[in-house]
Amino acid sequence: MFETEFDRQVATLVAKGYPDMLNLTETDFRKYVEPLKEKAAALATGGREATEGYAPFVLVVKSEWVDCGRAIQLVERQQKAGFSVMDDEDLRRFQPIAGIELPAGMVYLLFDIDTGRQTLNVTPNDALPRLLEQGRSPLTVEEGIALITHFPDLLRKNNGFSLLGSRCGDRRVTALWISQGKPKLGWCWAGNPHTWLGSASCQGRVGID
Repeated sequence: MFETEFDRQVATLVAKGYPDMLNLTETDFRKYVEPLKEKAAALATGGREATEGYAPFVLVVKSEWVDCGRAIQLVERQQKAGFSVMDDEDLRRFQPIAGIELPAGMVYLLFDIDTGRQTLNVTPNDALPRLLEQGRSPLTVEEGIALITHFPDLLRKNNGFSLLGSRCGDRRVTALWISQGKPKLGWCWAGNPHTWLGSASCQGRVGID
């Protein structure tokens, strides 16, 4: 079951041209990510499959290899491509917050992911300590994009989600939501609540040894 899901995600990245952007052939890309396949099966929480607001794992390509501005444009939901209201220079300013250490390498696994329905209408400032108390980690910008790259329907009109794991030193928090039917990468103020915006989180991250 999870081997099939892993293969589907690899095929999605291949179809979207990620191997070329990583300067790899398709064959070399598949070999590169293959060690993560067994880990995906081991980390899949209790055999739970993807459902509304939840994904067992996703393959994440780090933004230092494929920038977020390009990655969001490759997202497709209901035949509509994603877009960003932030330019590439601004997006690069958003880096992982203290306490988040990304695995080494170009690609890693994010596991046990929730889009934050329990934090709808909770400000990012208030949501972050709540997530940390639960032993969970907020998603970074590239992780949020990766999630909807593989599971575009997890982004819903009444449940977009903030990406609290990346900040740039000001009061902004990046977020993903639907605008004019399209996946949109934008930002909101950390102190403002929105009834349609939760805060996405994961249980953890694992890379290639």
